Amino acid sequence: MAPHHDEAAAIEDYGLIGDCCSAALVSRAGSIDWLCWPRFDSAACFAGLVGTAENGRWAIAPVADATITRAYQDGSVILETRFATAEGEVALIDFMPTGSPTCTLIRLVRGLRGSVAMTMELVLRFDYGSIVPWVSRLEEGGITAIAGPDMVVLRAPVDLVGRDMRTVAAFTVAEGESVPFVLSYAPSHEAIPAAVDAAAALARTAAYWREWSGRCNHEGPAAAAVKRSLITLKALTYAPTGGIVAAPTTSLPEQLGGGRNWDYRYCWLRDATITLLAFMHNGYFDEARSWAAWLLRSVAGSPDQLQIMYGIAGERRLQEWQAGWLPGYQGASPVRIGNAAHEQVQLDVFGELMDALHQARAGGLQLPEAGWAVQTNIVEHLEKIWDQPDEGLWEVRGKPRHFTHSKVMAWVALDRTIRSAEEHGLDGPLDRWRALRDHMHADICARGYDAERGSFVQSYGSKELDASLLLIPLMGFLPPEDPRIRFTLAAIEGELLRDGFVLRNRTESGADGLPAGEGAFLACSFWLCDNYVQQGRLAEARALFERLMTLRNDLGLLSEEYDPRARRLVGNFPQAFSHVALIGSAMALVGNAPAEMRATGD
Repeated sequence: MAPHHDEAAAIEDYGLIGDCCSAALVSRAGSIDWLCWPRFDSAACFAGLVGTAENGRWAIAPVADATITRAYQDGSVILETRFATAEGEVALIDFMPTGSPTCTLIRLVRGLRGSVAMTMELVLRFDYGSIVPWVSRLEEGGITAIAGPDMVVLRAPVDLVGRDMRTVAAFTVAEGESVPFVLSYAPSHEAIPAAVDAAAALARTAAYWREWSGRCNHEGPAAAAVKRSLITLKALTYAPTGGIVAAPTTSLPEQLGGGRNWDYRYCWLRDATITLLAFMHNGYFDEARSWAAWLLRSVAGSPDQLQIMYGIAGERRLQEWQAGWLPGYQGASPVRIGNAAHEQVQLDVFGELMDALHQARAGGLQLPEAGWAVQTNIVEHLEKIWDQPDEGLWEVRGKPRHFTHSKVMAWVALDRTIRSAEEHGLDGPLDRWRALRDHMHADICARGYDAERGSFVQSYGSKELDASLLLIPLMGFLPPEDPRIRFTLAAIEGELLRDGFVLRNRTESGADGLPAGEGAFLACSFWLCDNYVQQGRLAEARALFERLMTLRNDLGLLSEEYDPRARRLVGNFPQAFSHVALIGSAMALVGNAPAEMRATGD
């Protein structure tokens, strides 16, 4: 029977559901293997994704073998999985209601044809699969599960049976019947959550998502993919604050069976500008405004304490530890909670932050009055440290270096701050800033470019290439027709383009302080597509974009990386950075390139 798999499914076999506070991953076979409650970064109560079924999951499926198809209901993150058996067909509708006073996940089983025998198995394990809760029956039907601070309640019109620390049920659904399973969360010291009308919640949630996705104004051959990517970004947004998590998961490996496993349930400044542009230029100004406000609140304070990432409410202490009881996704250990990279110095985030705030002003977003004072404070700090080594875009855990991309983004920070002052009448020491901007540019061209190789290089004095060099023309640092850009692009095509996709760098070099080996980083391939557009190589750009589109799973979702040999999505999933890059390339291919907006401010 489908639900009794013990190991997590392939990453591409999962679908995302969410309520803009948290999210769950549902496998093609009908098993929810990941759910953190009540927030994206809370401890998981279903952690089977990075362990086994014993670490928590919720499976609903037919008893008999079934043919499975699935799709999102139009413009939403309501997932409908259809199981067709010899006896009939059922639809399993999974969603997390919007506007609910409590955290709720609903699974609605509808009979479409004939009569289908079904089975349900609920394995609740709090604190990342480590704690078995105490389960009690509700008088009105259903169960409560409590351990420490957490309480989960399941209500369903079927007989629920406790067996081997699990809750199971067997039931039959005939054509025209509906069987709702409603799971709700509350702190254990509070009252039991009130019952939820599943049908009404479904109608309300469907209407919300239809209205939201209906505002997407992107036109072009990839309109459906852009809309799905925007919906995914919205689902990864923590509505109370406007913060957007990089992914709803932790420790999905960048190499199958490997140890490059990180917690991505936080908000990276690195994604700031392109996320802002993706929302603004596709009709979503409220989301762009909320994201910009989150940025300013999070970075407010002493500029020497600027971090590369924050918690979803702007938290700064994201201490990293390992959940040693979890074996990892299909055995890829360790499972990390928290992210030590929050303590790193990465100069590129200064450029991302200043670019985002500049684009927000250019787009007509009203920023808080203190925003400019925060910016100038941060730039004054950058003036003192821009020439220091850092850990760079890829968050190396080796020795800090003078990464070329980091220096380019430090230049971007000065450039966008100067342009904001010039275009919006803001006060600042413009002569000093302009002189430093020119000095930075000359330094990068002299030390980040290797004349012998004929290309820019990963770091000063290095011979290595890095896909981040593709961002040099996209940031407006040099024009795309500059010979140094053309030669760098050719070098990357020659060395980092593998199996039709772009690697971040050659991990064998040891620059990141980690064992060699990972998949192709999808955002880098989209950057190559953007470079092709800038170079006028439109046929190659379209071909690469179409090849990248084929990597999406059947629901239109992308992870962080792709393993071309195993033909598997790898890394955390779904990944905001990949979807934002998809949107950017789709916009570029219809002549509305974010790169041009960033470089020119138009």
